[in-house]
Amino acid sequence: MKYFYVFALCLVFGLKPDLVQAQKASWIWYPGDFDIWMSNKMQNRRTERGSFLPPFWKMDSHYVLVDFHKEFDLDKAEEVKLYVEGQYNVKIDGQALTGYPKTISIPAGHHKLSLKVYAQDRVPSILVKGTKVVSDDTWLATFEDKEWIDASGKVSDKSGTIFVSAGSWNMTDPLMPPSKFQLPVVPAFAVNKTKQDKGLISDFGKETFGFIKLHGLKGKGKLNIYYGESKEEALSKDHCETLDLLELDISGVKDSVMALSKAFRYVNCQPEGNVSLDSVSMLYEYAPVTEKGSFACSDPQINKIYDVAKYTFHLNTREFFIDGIKRDRWVWSGDAYQSYLMNYYSFFDSPTVKRTLLAQRGKDPVTAHINTIMDYSFYWFLGINDYYQFTGDKKFIVDVYPRMKALMDYVLGRRNKDGLLEWMPGDWIFIDWADGLSKDGAVSFEQLLFCRSLESMALCADMAGDKDGAANYGQLATELKAKIFKLYWNENKHALVHSRIDGKATDNVTRYANMFGIFFNYFNPAQKLEVKQHVLLNDKVNKITTPYMRFYELEALCAMGEQDYVLKEMKDYWGGMLNLGATSFWEEYNPAKKGTEHLAMYARPFGKSLCHAWGASPIYLLGKYYLGVKPLSPGYETYEIEPALGGLQWMEGKVPVPGGEIAVYCSKKEIKVKSASGKGLLKFKSNSKPSVKGGVIVAKGNGSYELSVEKGKDYTVKYSI
Repeated sequence: MKYFYVFALCLVFGLKPDLVQAQKASWIWYPGDFDIWMSNKMQNRRTERGSFLPPFWKMDSHYVLVDFHKEFDLDKAEEVKLYVEGQYNVKIDGQALTGYPKTISIPAGHHKLSLKVYAQDRVPSILVKGTKVVSDDTWLATFEDKEWIDASGKVSDKSGTIFVSAGSWNMTDPLMPPSKFQLPVVPAFAVNKTKQDKGLISDFGKETFGFIKLHGLKGKGKLNIYYGESKEEALSKDHCETLDLLELDISGVKDSVMALSKAFRYVNCQPEGNVSLDSVSMLYEYAPVTEKGSFACSDPQINKIYDVAKYTFHLNTREFFIDGIKRDRWVWSGDAYQSYLMNYYSFFDSPTVKRTLLAQRGKDPVTAHINTIMDYSFYWFLGINDYYQFTGDKKFIVDVYPRMKALMDYVLGRRNKDGLLEWMPGDWIFIDWADGLSKDGAVSFEQLLFCRSLESMALCADMAGDKDGAANYGQLATELKAKIFKLYWNENKHALVHSRIDGKATDNVTRYANMFGIFFNYFNPAQKLEVKQHVLLNDKVNKITTPYMRFYELEALCAMGEQDYVLKEMKDYWGGMLNLGATSFWEEYNPAKKGTEHLAMYARPFGKSLCHAWGASPIYLLGKYYLGVKPLSPGYETYEIEPALGGLQWMEGKVPVPGGEIAVYCSKKEIKVKSASGKGLLKFKSNSKPSVKGGVIVAKGNGSYELSVEKGKDYTVKYSI
């Protein structure tokens, strides 16, 4: 059975075994370790007024000793080059080679190549480059637990029956090992500079991120650099969130690049002594992702909202999906979950999703919730479920399943006597930033996320071959869902109440559980209408002021067919930020605030992030609920297109899918669609009998129609609304 993996490839691709070639050589490591190491490095770059500010949750580390191996059948001898991060030994067929060889000779025949690598300060990793002998994700890796495992922790028996993979990530340059990875940069320049006191203020025109470059720097003394997402922040020497204070003694003239990246629009440089400088530019740092999704429409303000949302999202897409580029620059699970959804309608960049999920989860044993937040553990489960639905990548689900199981075991061990979850020592119940929001008792919102997470576990357990687990998680989800409606649904309130305290339901109604219950499809049709009227469209229920939860509130309304209402809300809410001069979307926006009140948060005058990933949700809403594109089965094998103009005259856009894109145009008289993937179903309503060439429109009653969409074909539907 040791050739099982090779023969499986042959069956899939119809090749003869001796024609199966390994892919291009890449750096490999113990699965998940590079993701953890890099996230530690990135998240510990945060500073606050010049002070190092690390995360406040447990940070795991990589394994410092890793053994890699693979067996090869060679028609002829090969010269193989070895590139290694760390100290290492090399064995061919179990025989150790002397020293640290850079090139080895492997004779013709069947051979096993092994490298054991130690590194404390970086991730043990290798790149092996021969003709057939190359390193890729078909190699095996172990951290010397005497079991060969893949990214998921799946155990291989000693006969090699199960072939499993090491970790890798498209790093193929031997001279650029994982420890030297960095995002690319390009020069960028201020659009305006003004004198201020003894120095100058440089305005880069919009929110940006990167490394400041100081030109023509000279003299002895100090240079104080104050950064600001707003001009007010850059001018506030005592309260700006980020700064650099430099001691200089330069006899000549030089240019200098700051070592740490910052978020800013304005840079205020103030010299002391005889220090001077000519100007300030920057090296703009960015993630090299490809923009695949698009949206345009008849409303210029919505177009502007979409463009600024894209820019906001790209700024917060870095090595991982982070929350904000000024604060916190950390990998928060709740923020990342929304970024995953936006990603599926913009970049469709699967590697960044997987890296973020692996980095968040870390290592076993599980001793706390992700980011210490209960709801953030649940968003992690939901993120994996959604990843599968959008990409169809079953391999990742199988690989990550044991890590899912370990985290769910931790969650299940923290239930109260009623089988519900509530605060326990070490937990943070977040939900949202909202004044007066109770976190006491067993909060209904947490139970809904818990139930959806159990459903996700059942799905993934089945894919991973854990049939008993699938049945158990499915049963737990069914029981919990019934319990939620028994304990929290209030007939008089027409809604789920917010919490249970000391075993008794409160009569407080909030939006959170109720809006999630709609797009989780937990309510029956009558309950959905009750929740819509008595909660979502009820101004007496406390309003939501963060883009974070507005995301879900507007999604729930879209799921109920309220696109007209939501379009107006988008124009008021995100348009309100634009009207105040926003060049990226904020962490929080309350139209009742005035002036510099908009810049304050956390009892700090400039504490608010003015570029926050969760502010970019129109990307997702416009793609899924206006263009109307969503998968019905994993990886868009089947999908639905249900355009909703929502008051627009016309709209057009592209939604990325595995293998291409789905293009949609919709006006009041015409719908055009073309898809590069799967089998689609176009759903629409028309006041008159519609027509199409090359397809068959099926009437469904009450003015509703459907058209089957085949891969690669263009369809133009004539209709009227």
